[in-house]
Amino acid sequence: MSAQVASSIAPTQLLRAREGFILHQALYAAAKLGVADLVEEGLHHSSELAVKLKMNESALYRILRLLASQAIFEETAPRAFSNTELSRFLRTGVPGSLRPMFIFWGSEFYYPCFGEILYSIETGEPSRAKLAGMDGFEYLRQNPEQARIFDDAMTTGSQLAGPAIAAAYDFGAWESLMDVGGGNGILLSHILRTYRGMRGVLADQAHVLERARQRRFLGGELEARTTMEPCDFFRGIPSGCQAYLMKSVIHDWDDQQARAILVNCRKAVAQDGALLLVEFALSGENLPSLGKFIDLAMLVLTGGRERTVDEYRELLASAGFRLNKVVPTAAEFAVIEAIPV
Repeated sequence: MSAQVASSIAPTQLLRAREGFILHQALYAAAKLGVADLVEEGLHHSSELAVKLKMNESALYRILRLLASQAIFEETAPRAFSNTELSRFLRTGVPGSLRPMFIFWGSEFYYPCFGEILYSIETGEPSRAKLAGMDGFEYLRQNPEQARIFDDAMTTGSQLAGPAIAAAYDFGAWESLMDVGGGNGILLSHILRTYRGMRGVLADQAHVLERARQRRFLGGELEARTTMEPCDFFRGIPSGCQAYLMKSVIHDWDDQQARAILVNCRKAVAQDGALLLVEFALSGENLPSLGKFIDLAMLVLTGGRERTVDEYRELLASAGFRLNKVVPTAAEFAVIEAIPV
């Protein structure tokens, strides 16, 4: 590639990155308003949609016009729209729906933190704490509506990744599995349905377990093989299982806090057991990775971080584990198997 061609491409690539920010917010607006659901119900014209949603018609049309230019909705007649293969993922309750995730990404818990990213770069602290005057999880405890949005998004993420995680790693090697910080139990449900001889325990804070009982992802035929145990992983983790699973838990915390959690895991994991971390394992230098994007989200939201395999190896060793193997999944997560030493 000549220097002249390279110099013309690079600025264009940078300028296109700004478009992603605008598109993100347009997707948030469409998801929050439930536009794809209304279009599927038969409201196609921007004027009909605006009346139903009590929005400004011109502004709503401009949002939909942008999304249609990206094949998210289709303008089938002047100011009239239909769903496309992409916009159907913004519908409520359909298989693979991403609507809860886009609502979360545009929420007051998530989105404003990136406007204060310089604070996090300067201090190393999450800008979420600057904005709210408290850490992110305390904020969610005090704001039930934001907690619901967060919970819906995390459930959606586990629903999407669950089958790939259950298929990639041989969970059947273990007689019993405790999902620590497992939320509504959606990942555990995928694993138990794949490995029908396994017994499962969902461990989380009491108010989270109450929500899990209401959601009933572990209901039906799984109920006989599942129990729930209240757990604060900073205080202690229940014993009694052979393998212990934590998905997207350790990445929420800095090294000191993560080590404290892992030390409690080591107290619970028997000598013939294992700890299974489901996390992004960062790619090498100059290589793209979804985990590198999530890493910055952790910086501004929680003060946590994504880690390389070597960083996990060192962190686990400091808590009494040996990293035994790393199993990639089709969902970009890796299952990191650690055994006691």
